[in-house]
Amino acid sequence: MTINAQAALSVEGISFSYGHKQALDRLSFTVERGQCVILLGPNGAGKTTLFSLVTRLYDAPEGRIVISGCDLRGRTSSALAKLGVVFQQPTLDPDLTVLQNLRYHAALHGLGARDAADRIETELGRQDMYHRRFETVRQLNGGHRRRVEIARALLHQPELLLLDEPTVGLDVPSRRAIVDYVHQLCEEGRVAVLWATHLIDEVHARDHLVILHRGTIRAAGAVPEVLAATGAADVAEAFRLCTEVRP
Repeated sequence: MTINAQAALSVEGISFSYGHKQALDRLSFTVERGQCVILLGPNGAGKTTLFSLVTRLYDAPEGRIVISGCDLRGRTSSALAKLGVVFQQPTLDPDLTVLQNLRYHAALHGLGARDAADRIETELGRQDMYHRRFETVRQLNGGHRRRVEIARALLHQPELLLLDEPTVGLDVPSRRAIVDYVHQLCEEGRVAVLWATHLIDEVHARDHLVILHRGTIRAAGAVPEVLAATGAADVAEAFRLCTEVRP
């Protein structure tokens, strides 16, 4: 695979092991600008490990990761500056207000007070959360906390947004609101998205899929391409065929 410097994310030949256990085996794929790519896999497939490599929590001993033209190993700070992340585990300070949490994040990215205030109002307003900016995070339900985390991840206007199982534990209306909002971001061209999940109903027809199982990519491409390649009638069947136990 040749690195596409114009893509929001290029992953080339990435492998990773925990001791003798192979977690990822020669993964290669791209996320184009404005594209929503669903990283679909069961628990233990390697999704979180991949995210840990893309965010440089771990260092990939093999392969290459490029974020919007910046090599993650050679230009780490520049690459990570183009990245917004919502981790699976909550990372907001529950005792601070929504506004305090977002101001702190804006300061870490070097945003001035006026610019930060404008962006906070915009991102919270888009999710109907601006009126709750003075509430502590502890006062919010799970769905509203996730909205704040997404708003925080977008404050510095990243080119790539990583979402690691962001809807786990949420009720159906909250899940649907987040799924629809993130897809709207892609449709507007504001950001490219790599969304890790094991939930089939979070996939839209215009998404691209990367089906991951036991650390390897079993199928990749636009939804119609994956269905054709697997001979499946729908995404659920494609997922089953790609992740069933093989001899």
